[in-house]
Parts: sequence; structure tokens; C-alpha cells
Amino acid sequence: MYVKDARSLIASQQPTNISSAINLLDAALALSPRYETAMELKASSLLHLKRYKEVADMLQDYIPSVKISSDYSSSSSSSSSSSSSLSDNSQPLARERVKLLSTDGHSPDRSERSIRCFSVSDLKKRVMAGLNKNRDREGQWRYLILGQACCHLGLMEDAMALLQTGKRLASAAFRRESVCWSDDSFTFSGINNQHTCPPDSESICNLLSHIKLLLRRKTAAIAAMEAGLYTESIRHFSKIVDGRRGAPQSFLAECYMHRATAYQSSGRIAEAIADCNRTLALDPSCIEALTTRASLFKSIQCFTDSLHDLEHLKLLYNSILRDRKLPGPVRKRQSFGYHEIPGNLCSIATKIQELKQRVASGEFGNVDYYALMGLRRGCSRSELERSYLLLTLRHKPDTSTNFIDRCEFSDEQDIDSVKERARMQSLLLYRLIQKGYAMLTRNLMEEEASDKNRKKASAAALQEAIKQDEQKQSSKCVNQVEKKNAFQGVFCRVSQPPIPSFRERAARKFSSGP
Repeated sequence: MYVKDARSLIASQQPTNISSAINLLDAALALSPRYETAMELKASSLLHLKRYKEVADMLQDYIPSVKISSDYSSSSSSSSSSSSSLSDNSQPLARERVKLLSTDGHSPDRSERSIRCFSVSDLKKRVMAGLNKNRDREGQWRYLILGQACCHLGLMEDAMALLQTGKRLASAAFRRESVCWSDDSFTFSGINNQHTCPPDSESICNLLSHIKLLLRRKTAAIAAMEAGLYTESIRHFSKIVDGRRGAPQSFLAECYMHRATAYQSSGRIAEAIADCNRTLALDPSCIEALTTRASLFKSIQCFTDSLHDLEHLKLLYNSILRDRKLPGPVRKRQSFGYHEIPGNLCSIATKIQELKQRVASGEFGNVDYYALMGLRRGCSRSELERSYLLLTLRHKPDTSTNFIDRCEFSDEQDIDSVKERARMQSLLLYRLIQKGYAMLTRNLMEEEASDKNRKKASAAALQEAIKQDEQKQSSKCVNQVEKKNAFQGVFCRVSQPPIPSFRERAARKFSSGP
């Protein structure tokens, strides 16, 4: 009765009616928790209402990464607990393994003498037999619905595996159904009363192709970054985050974090800080983003901001130790383990103490704005203007929330808080760039003024040296001329007699007579 009413409500496609249908399905599942039809209707209704987290919590046991992590944790705990008793019970355990490996019904003594090798084909046959056995009991709808929910939650690898499995199983079931209903088939065993139609394969194929494209680009970007090709890695990550089609929130946060690492390795500090800001706006509890941003601030000697991030990181680690669980749901991937937190706390405490000492000694004002803006020391004014123009266009607070439009949120209520965090963090970076530009401009003006004064002083010294040289040359020429005239006068008095005047010549002529 509950399921029938729920079907009629779901058929109307109204959100309020679908919410009421979910309540009816919850009542039906309270009476029969393993009712397959009720579970399928509830999961599809939650998916229609975009309540992806509830779908993932409902079908959590079918997520591959969660299953692998749970199996790994259980195996590690069991191995640590059984390591003490392994030496005492080694012979019974070996016999038990022989029993598990043996496929025929021989005695244990005989199986100890001849142990058959592990067969992968036999395991594959058994797994496929189990899938065929439990096909009708579990249904293929879990893979398709859970795959779509995992895609919207950012679990791209799990979504691709689930959608491929669901698509393959649904196609196989449809082929079996079509064979049973063919004209030349007379086997009616296993035919249901209602003929099942093929699933909406077109939308599933489009979603699957989009997931494969994103994963292909992400894999290429990570491979380029590991090979040291940071520009190529940045280009691949930029194609993901700046694409026309949006991507889930957690997946975009992961891509922004990887691109920040590539920017940091290539020496572009401002872009790396901006990507860390975007990551923290999408995921405030991202420990890797806080660690990277603290190291970036420390590299440019901005010790107060680095100290603030380290204090925030310390609070996150203390909350994890208090709650005894990692931040976020179980399905969220973490870059660290719970056992690494005490060591990380000790290193963070050491860094905080060191930064406090440097701030107390007055080193907090010597920020390396050249490294922040990606400039070399002694750059020209045109290089500074170009770098400042590019940074202000990229990190302007008015356009700091444009990346949110390409983000798919699992909860629409998070958009306002994400925009506020992105705007505030972008404003802090923008003010730091403005302060750096003002400081570097003042330094350049002082250098230009000092260069101008130095050129004036050198020009005046050169003029003075030229004047002195000219004076020396003129005095030297005068001395040479005087010396030459003196020699010429002496030579004239010795070699030639003086020329008589007109009176002397006339007196001489008169005295000599006719």
C-alpha cells in the first residue's frame, strides 16, 4: 500500500509530492528493511531531489573506495592483533589454507602433499556465478543511481566504475529479456509479469564520457607535474577548472589544490596562494591547502599570515584527535592518516614557536614582494606595471567568485558561505598585491632618483675634468709659444745684425760724400 501510493506521488514529478513519497517509503522500509522495490524508489527519489549525500549514505556499502578502505583497515587491525598468535598456530593456519586452496574432496593429509595452484579463471567463474545468483535479489539499479550520486559528490573514479558496471549489467539483463521474448524462444522460466525496458542509456553514456574526460585530463596533469613539466600540468588543470561544463565541488577543490602545487613549483607565488584560497573556500577543512598556503607565506617572509594558517591547522588537528575521526564523511579521500597526526602536531608547534620568535624580533615587515609578484630584483618599471596589471585582473575581488558558477554543489545552501569565504580571501590577497606594488614602485622611484643624482654628479665631475683638462692644455700651449718666441729672438740677435733706421742710413750716406 505504501509503495503504491509512493509510485503515484512520484509520477507527478513535484518536489513536495516526491518528499511525501519518501516518507511513505521510509514507513514501508521500517516494516520490511530489505524490500527491494521500496529501496529503489527511495534512491531514485533522493537522486531526483539532488540529495546525493543521502543516496551515498544509503548505498555506502557499494562504493568501491569505501569498501577497499574498510577492508584495508580491517585487515591491518586483524593482522596487528593476530601477529602474536601467528607463531604458535602456524601449522593449523597452514592446514586451513591448504583446505581453502584445495577444490576436491580429498583429505587434509593428501592435500598437504599436493597443493593446487591458485586459479584466476576459477575465481572469475565463481564471482560471475555469484553475480548471476544475486542478480534478481540486489538489482542493477544500485550501480546506476549510486554512480550518478558519486559523480555529483566528486568521487569520479567510483562513479566511473559503478556506471560502467551498472550499464553492463543492465544491457545484459535487457538482452536476456529480449531473448526470452523472441519468437523462436520457448523458455518462459524467469520471465516477469512486466517487460523491462532498457535504461536511459543516452544520459548515462553522456555522463560517463564526461567523467572519463575529466579523469583523463587529471591523470595527464598529475603525470606532467611528476615529470617536472609544471607549465603543462597547469594547462591541463586549467582545462578542467575553466571548462564549459561544470564539475563537482570536491573534485574542483582537488584540482585547484594540485594546480596550486604546480604553481608553487614553478615559482608563481600569487597564483598558488589564489588557488589555495579557492580550495579553502570550497573545502574549509582541507589540511593540505592550509599547509601549502602557510609554506607559501613563509617563503615570501609574510610571517603573520603563515602563523595564522598554522594556528588554524593546529586547531583542526586537535579537533580530529578529540573526535577520533578524520574530517568529512567516510567516503572522502584524505592525504594523511590518523596515526600521522601526533607527529604533524609536533612539527607545527615547532614552526609556530619559530615564527613567533621571528615576529617578536621585528622581521614581519620585510616581505619579499618581488617573489610575490614574480619579478626579479632590479626589474624595470615596465615589467612591474605589466605584472601588476596581470595580477590585478586575475585576482580582483569583484571577479573572485566567478569560479563558483562552474561548480556543482551537492547542497545549494553552501553557495552563499562559499562566495563569502572566496571574496574575503581574495580581498586579502588583493590588498597584499596592492601593498607590494606601492612598495616596489616607491623603491623604483628612489632608485631612479638616486640614479639621476648619480648621473648628475658624474656629469658635473666629467665637466669639471674637461675644464681642468682644457685649462691644462691652454696653459701648456701658451708656455710652448712663449718658449718658441724666446728661442727665435735669441737666434735673430746672434746670426743677423740689426736693421738700421732711416736716419742712420741717411747720416751714413751724408758722411761718405759723393
